[in-house]
Amino acid sequence: MSDSAYRVETTSRLAQWRIQNLASCTYRKSDPFKIGIWNWHMSIEKSRSLMVKLYPEISNVSRENPPIASFIIRAISSVGDRKCLLHPGKQLKTNDDFVWSIEVPFTGKFIIDVEFLDLKTASPHGSEPCSIWGEGASMLTGTALTSLGRMLSESIHTDIVINASDGSISAHRAVLASRSPVFRSMFLHDLREKELSSVEISDMSIEASTALLNYIYGSIRNDEFMTHRLPLLRAADKYDISDLKEACHQSLLEDIDTTNVLERLQNASLYQLTQLKSSCMRYLVKFGKIFEIRDDFNVFLQCADRELIGEVLQEILGAWKGF
Repeated sequence: MSDSAYRVETTSRLAQWRIQNLASCTYRKSDPFKIGIWNWHMSIEKSRSLMVKLYPEISNVSRENPPIASFIIRAISSVGDRKCLLHPGKQLKTNDDFVWSIEVPFTGKFIIDVEFLDLKTASPHGSEPCSIWGEGASMLTGTALTSLGRMLSESIHTDIVINASDGSISAHRAVLASRSPVFRSMFLHDLREKELSSVEISDMSIEASTALLNYIYGSIRNDEFMTHRLPLLRAADKYDISDLKEACHQSLLEDIDTTNVLERLQNASLYQLTQLKSSCMRYLVKFGKIFEIRDDFNVFLQCADRELIGEVLQEILGAWKGF
């Protein structure tokens, strides 16, 4: 039997196992697939009903940092009317394998689809488990960065004002110029910003502008970064802050889902984020999520960039030819 029969495809927080033909065997175990910091397995066993199991692979990582997973799992017929059975999942731990008994018979090809909503690991201090997604440590590190952050938060010897759409904040020319060639050009030449000692950022709110400055000064909190990723991405592109643009890019790759994939796809195309664009395409087409957002996709077809729509349709046609 080909290796593809055991391979699980993954993207972002999603895993899909395509079962081509179960008639020839009563048990099958997938190859390991990585979600978060752990390797996982799925298995199916056919008797009177179809038993689907999901469990983390036993390893040093899973023993020392056991996962606590929240997830949704689906069984989807990949032919005909795409019959879909949904199980809301549960909280799964290393020694608590998930078992789902499916009484409805599946014939022909079908897909086991697991969407991980959260992954936590036990705290070393015995407190509440910590999510490995969106709960990272602050980006503030070191005494020098702490002092730089205080220069911003306490307005120590500031010499430039950032005017956002709904407020203003003071900053330092030298810091902005050192992090952005666009800001440096503003302050070097006899432009309006140099003469008036102010920069107009009317396309950003004061909260998003503060997050931008906190990133530049090395004092941004992770929750602040996560809240303002899209305006930060736009600002990073506009002011040529390459490390911020890449940080936003990598973060946006981590939590693609049906509620944000079309917006992410359009931003990926606009800001030339190749990896994000490819991941969104795979999520929509290869993983079949386009069927779950038909209304939103119809709106996308009416409003999105024509060239991008053409690329998506070509991807869909290419997938159909592969069946």
